[in-house]
Amino acid sequence: MKYGALFILIAGAAATAQQGPAVRPLGPVQAVSAESFGDLVFVRHLKSGGVLVNDVRGRKVVRLDDKLASAEVIADSTPATANAYSGRVASLIAYKGDSSLFIDAQSMSMLVVNPAGQLTGRVMSIPRSQDAMVLGNQIGNATFDPAGKLIYRSMPRPTMPQVSRPANPGAAGSAGAPAFQMPDIPDSAAIVRLDLASRALDTVGFVKTPKIRMNVEQNEGRISMTSMVNPLPLVDDWAVMSDGSVAMIRGRDYHVDFVRPDGASESAAKMPFDWQRLSDDDKRAFIDSVKAARERLAANAPTPLVPGGGPTQQTTVQGGPGGGGGAGGGGQRVTMSFDMGGGAGPGGPGGPGGARGAGPGGGPNMVFVPPEELPDYKPPFFVGNARADVDGRLWVRTIPTKGVAGGPVYDVVNTKGELIERVQVPVDRSIIGFGAGGVVYLRVGETSKLERASYK
Repeated sequence: MKYGALFILIAGAAATAQQGPAVRPLGPVQAVSAESFGDLVFVRHLKSGGVLVNDVRGRKVVRLDDKLASAEVIADSTPATANAYSGRVASLIAYKGDSSLFIDAQSMSMLVVNPAGQLTGRVMSIPRSQDAMVLGNQIGNATFDPAGKLIYRSMPRPTMPQVSRPANPGAAGSAGAPAFQMPDIPDSAAIVRLDLASRALDTVGFVKTPKIRMNVEQNEGRISMTSMVNPLPLVDDWAVMSDGSVAMIRGRDYHVDFVRPDGASESAAKMPFDWQRLSDDDKRAFIDSVKAARERLAANAPTPLVPGGGPTQQTTVQGGPGGGGGAGGGGQRVTMSFDMGGGAGPGGPGGPGGARGAGPGGGPNMVFVPPEELPDYKPPFFVGNARADVDGRLWVRTIPTKGVAGGPVYDVVNTKGELIERVQVPVDRSIIGFGAGGVVYLRVGETSKLERASYK
């Protein structure tokens, strides 16, 4: 037995020895929006009343009243308003008091939205240009703590390979420029805390992220890139609690590590979880189901979220891997072909087969790892499925387990890292935000409308 599998087995045996809370339904729906939205939407509850809706796919920000009825467009991608949504990916996060920040990765700017849901005209630059895209993509968890520091997951730093170059590129028989090599993408990322005033940055902790292997083939100046993805990765997730504590949920044994606002670290006990072993047949069936889901999505793929998308994209690089005729490049032209269709993957709400795919807008042609590389036990959650509400609770959308029919089940965890409830939302719903006093906002997949429900 593999050491990783043995570890999960021990963790699972300890967890199942405990009796977790019974699954209960979410409270009643109190309001339904008149307007429909895209398949990637998040909300910002306003204490003064109403809610701001960031419709990423529809490229607009809308303010709804408490009953989710009247809609006021704050920013969009048409001339209907004076405020442009601009880039294809943007996030809306809580700022000081009841104000918000609209982060536009393309223009590298942060626009202040007042409590009434209006753009104030105040614009700040994104503090670190290298994190512009990742900040624009962090639609759910990036936020400010009570001390006014911005907390977000930073961009992983790929390791560039050492490329050997010929001693005499111009000599007869020389291969010329070295073969193109992809950087190694790490399987972890840092959660950082940034002071906007001083621009001081410190690392809160690290979370395990999905590992993507890139295979590169080069033939007669043409480079073909394929990403190999594990659709059932063993990962961590994170969220910022209402008191400013950073919660990092560990997928290997399902416990929460906290970093408190004063810097103190605490590790909670393992939480109960129904660990389910995957046989070889189970692994093959899972890979087949994900492939089928991806093919269905590809047939009706939405417009990619990144600029320049389309069924395929070709990029010609002058100068080879050195860039711009760099050393050894010698003016070589290489053409890189990418499949930009996106597709099923563990990157977004809903897990494998979700609308977001492996990344915003797709990427190189995607294949899945062999079934034997899947974990021996089904992980508790996918990345991007943890959210903190405003009442001190952490919600983790778990991967469906045997014997639980109906809609998604969320584990509700307190500030001590203890599992206090298991809440099931109706079929075809997903949680997209929270309000004070137990308000829960849902998106309805079939109608693309929003619902406001109560915690109990």
